[in-house]
Amino acid sequence: MSGVVRDQDVDIDLGQLARAVWARRLRILTITLMAAGAAFAGAKLMSPQYRSETRLLIEPRAPAFASTQQVNDASASPLMDELNIASQVQLLQSADLLKRVINDLKLYDLPEFDDAASGSAMSSILVKLHLKKNPLENPPEERVIDAFIERLQVYQVPGSRVIGITFTSKDPKLAAAIPNAMAKVYLSIQSGAKLDSNSEATRWLEPEIESLRQKVSEAEKKVAEYRTTYGLLQTNGTTTFPAQQLNDISAELTRVRGDKANAEARAQAVRNALSSGEASDTLPDIMSSQAIQRLKATESGLQSQISDLQTSLLNSHPRLKSLRAQLSDIRGQIRQETQKILASIENEAKVADLRASELERQKDTVQANSARAGEDEVGLNALEREANAQRQLLETYLVRYREAASRADSNSSPADARIVSKAIEPVDPYFPKVVPIVVVAAVATLIVSAIVIMLAELFSGRALRAVDIAPKASDEEAAIEDEAPQAAPVAVAARRPVQPSMLAAVTDEDDAVEEPEAAEEAPEDENEFSIASVADYLTGSRAPLAIAISPTGDNGSAATVLLTRMLADAGRRVILVDMTGSGYPTELMAEDRAAPGVTDLLCGEAAFGDTIHGDRLSDAHLIPQGRSDARRAMRGVDRLSLLLDALAAAYDLVVVECGAADVAGVSRLTHSRDVEIILSLPEMEETVFVTLMTEFQAAGYERVVLMSGGEGAKQEFGRAA
Repeated sequence: MSGVVRDQDVDIDLGQLARAVWARRLRILTITLMAAGAAFAGAKLMSPQYRSETRLLIEPRAPAFASTQQVNDASASPLMDELNIASQVQLLQSADLLKRVINDLKLYDLPEFDDAASGSAMSSILVKLHLKKNPLENPPEERVIDAFIERLQVYQVPGSRVIGITFTSKDPKLAAAIPNAMAKVYLSIQSGAKLDSNSEATRWLEPEIESLRQKVSEAEKKVAEYRTTYGLLQTNGTTTFPAQQLNDISAELTRVRGDKANAEARAQAVRNALSSGEASDTLPDIMSSQAIQRLKATESGLQSQISDLQTSLLNSHPRLKSLRAQLSDIRGQIRQETQKILASIENEAKVADLRASELERQKDTVQANSARAGEDEVGLNALEREANAQRQLLETYLVRYREAASRADSNSSPADARIVSKAIEPVDPYFPKVVPIVVVAAVATLIVSAIVIMLAELFSGRALRAVDIAPKASDEEAAIEDEAPQAAPVAVAARRPVQPSMLAAVTDEDDAVEEPEAAEEAPEDENEFSIASVADYLTGSRAPLAIAISPTGDNGSAATVLLTRMLADAGRRVILVDMTGSGYPTELMAEDRAAPGVTDLLCGEAAFGDTIHGDRLSDAHLIPQGRSDARRAMRGVDRLSLLLDALAAAYDLVVVECGAADVAGVSRLTHSRDVEIILSLPEMEETVFVTLMTEFQAAGYERVVLMSGGEGAKQEFGRAA
C-alpha cells in the first residue's frame, strides 16, 4: 500500500473514494451509455412476445328449461371449495385437453411450437457434448406439447372461484386464440361429462325403476291382504272399522246416559210438585201436554163462572154447587193426567237405562275387538312402512329419471363454469420492455463501474489513511495480548472496556523495568475510574449483586462505603453487607458497632430482620460484621448465598464488601455469574489490578470494574467522625 506503513492502523478515506469516482465520471458515463445502447439494440433484436388471458368462473349451472324446483336446488347447492377449483386448474392443463386444442388450431404446423426441428448452433454443441438431451429423440407430438406448456399458465385468482388461462406467443392473434380455444374445449368437456352422466343415470335407473314398481305393487298387495285377513278395514282412510265403531258406541252411550239423567230429573220434579201440592203449571213436561192445557182451560172457565155467580147467588145455590162439582172433577182429571205424564217420564228413564246397559255391553265387546285389532295393526304398520319406503324411493327415482332423460334427449347440459372474460388480441408486446431494460442496464452499469473504481482505489492504497496512535500504546496492547490472550473485555465505570494502555504497563514486570518512563507518561483519566463513575455505572446495570474487593484494606472499604452512600443519594435502594475482617464499614455506617450482623445470622444467634440497620449518614442500609466468632460463622458460609438472594429480591442493589478476598472466596458467595466485581483500589497498583482481573475473568466473571481515586476517603471519614 502506498502512503501506509506496515503494521500501522489505517482507515478508509471516503472522500478519496468519492474524488476517484468523480475524476472518472466521463469514463463511467461513456461505459453507461454504451451499456444502455447495447441493451437497447439487444431489446430491439429480440422477438416480441405477446400475452393474452381468458378467465373462467366456476359455478353450478342448470339448464334454462329446468323447473323452478330444480333451479332452487341448483342455487342451494354448495359452492366448490378450494380443492375443487385446484382440480379444475389441473384439468385445464391435462394432456387430452391440450391435444384437442393443438389439433383444432393445427399448431403442429407452426415452427414456433417445434424449435427443435430447426435447432441452433449452441444447442447442437450442447447435444454433442452430452450436456443436453437431443430434442429430436422425442416424438413431434410431445415436442409440441412441451412447447405449448412452456407458454401456458393456468392459475386460480386468489380469493375467488375464477381461473385464469394465460398464453404467450410471438403471434398476437395466436396469443388470444389459444386461451379462448382452451376455454371452449374445457366447457365442451364439462358439458359432455354431464351428458354422459345423464345417459349413464338413465341406463341405470330404468331397471331399478321397474324393479321398484314390482316391489311397491307386492308391498301394497300384502297390506290389502293383511287388512282383509284381520278385518282392519279403513272407514275414512285413516281409521279402522273397529276403532270407528268403538268411537260411535262411546258417543251414543254418552248421549243415552245424558237422556237418562234428564228423564230422572224431570220425573223427580213432577213427583216433588205432586207431593207438595204445589202448582205444576211451571213444569215444562206438564205444560207441554195438550190434555193438561185443555183441562187447564176448562178449569179456568169454571173458576170464572163461579166468581161471576157468587156476586148474585148464594153459596148453596144449585148452580154454584154444580159448577164447584165440575171444577173438582176437572182438577181430578188434571192430577190423573199429571200422573200419566210422570209415568211416561219414568218410562223414558227406564228405557234410557236399558239402552245404556246395552251400549255398555256392546262397548265392552267392541273394545275387546279393538284391542285385538290394535295388536294386528302392529304387523299392518310394518307392512305399510315398507310399502311407503318403496313408494318414496320409486318416486325419487322417477323424478331423477325424468330429469336425466330430458337432458339427454335435449342434448343440453351446461358446464359448471362460464367465461367471464375472453382473451383479446394484444397490441403491445409483453416482452421485451425496451425502456425498463435500458434503464436497468444503465443503472446497473453505473453502479458496477463506481464499485470497480472504489475497489481499485482501496486495493491500491490510495483510499487508505493512517491513524495517528502512539507506538507505545501499540506496544502496550501487544503486551496485554501476550499476558492474557483469553481475557474478556473488562467493564469500567463509564460502561466501556479498561483502556489497554493502562494495563500494558503492569502485565509484565520486565517491561515495567525497561520502560519506566513510558509507564509514567501514560495518561491516566482519574474521572474514568472514580467512585462517582462507578456509581453511575451501577445505576445503569441490571445486576442485583455487586462484590467489592479491597486488596489494600480499609482504604478500599472506605471507598465502597462512599459508593454505597452515593447510590442511596441517587434514589437507589441499596444495602451493604460487611464481610471484612476489620469491620471498618460497620464502624463507618452503624450507630452501634456491636449491633447483630452477618456472623450472628450465620451462627443462628440473630434473626434475619434484626441484622438490617440504617446508615447513620444516608438512606442506605447495612448488615454489620456481627459479634459472633467469625471462624464458627464461616462454617455456614454456604447459606450466605440464600441471604444474598433474599436481599436481591428486596433491594435494587446488594453491595458485599469482602475486603482482601480472593476468587475462591467470592465464588462461594454466589452461584450466579450475573454479578458486578468491583476492584476498590484507591491507590492504583497496576500489578495487583491486572492479577485480580485475570483471575476473576478466568473464573468466568466477565464484568470486572476498577474503582480508584478515593485515596483520601479514609482520612475524610476519620475527620468526619
